Amino acid sequence: MPASRNAYPTPALEKGLDILELFAREPAGLTKSEVARRLDRSVSEIFRMLVCLEDRGYIVREPEDDRFRLTLRLFHLAQEHPPTKRLLQAAVPILQDVAHRLGQSCHLGVLNDANVVITAVAESPISPGFSVKLGSVVDLMQTASGHVILSYLPPDARARAIEQWQTQTGGKPPRDFETHLRAIRTRGFEEHESYVIRGVTNLSFPVLDERRVAIAAMTVPYLARMGESVPLKTARVVLKEASDRLSRELGCT
Repeated sequence: MPASRNAYPTPALEKGLDILELFAREPAGLTKSEVARRLDRSVSEIFRMLVCLEDRGYIVREPEDDRFRLTLRLFHLAQEHPPTKRLLQAAVPILQDVAHRLGQSCHLGVLNDANVVITAVAESPISPGFSVKLGSVVDLMQTASGHVILSYLPPDARARAIEQWQTQTGGKPPRDFETHLRAIRTRGFEEHESYVIRGVTNLSFPVLDERRVAIAAMTVPYLARMGESVPLKTARVVLKEASDRLSRELGCT
């Protein structure tokens, strides 16, 4: 557990936050003994905190394996934050329109420390289709959304995000990463084969605020189908129109 940097330490609160942050990195969940060991705490004090967090709905215990897992309560709280709520209210109908026009799924991703969190999804109306799960947390360096957002951040904010990613993962960005980001900024979007799924091309455009800084990325994981299919070049046009529309609704001129 990191040492407190606060002149007025609050051990119980810090302990609870340590537990939540630990679960955020462990989607498969942890037993109380595993939590205690990871945080160098006694099982008894950890168990009291787990019971409290379970009562408040932040974690849930699976009876079959006695493991605790994070619920979506934190995600829902974040969505209720006024700027986020405004973003989602404006974004959802636009995403749905894109999905309908292209026959492809469309999602919105926002930067969260060293990751991209998928905050809204419109499913493809056509089967077969491919979509990203709502609430998914994706490695910043393994997603077109992350690269687009980074390319439209001020240099200091971009450097902080990359530093957080390095601290969290122990990795290093590719040598040509800054060149790659500049290329995205120059053409205004990213188009790249999926880093994790074969046969999917990720097409991603920035959603900008009034300072023309990225607050999100709108992405279509484009799946080519046999027979009739909206071509990729059409998808580019539709997605650009949609991201520009959402940016305008959020104050970008």
